Amino acid sequence: MATRSQKFKDFVSEPMGNKTVTEVVSIDEELGSKLAAKGFDKAYILLGQFLLLKKDASIFQLWLKGTFGASSRQALQCATCLTEWCYTIL
Repeated sequence: MATRSQKFKDFVSEPMGNKTVTEVVSIDEELGSKLAAKGFDKAYILLGQFLLLKKDASIFQLWLKGTFGASSRQALQCATCLTEWCYTIL
């Protein structure tokens, strides 16, 4: 089992509220700026896209890489974070 960062544990364990997109695991300032420029400035908006893609982590990763230039690692970690958040909170 992969070791989870404190950022991951914190994000998955609590409601999303009004968190910024950079509070999502693997979304750094550079990627966060690209997302925010296209209207994805809040974590819940990114979650909305994940839900629109029917929580399909593979398609979400392709979207994040293709649309915003996320690395494979960033896309995988972000998708995993949102998947686990949904499992824990929804």
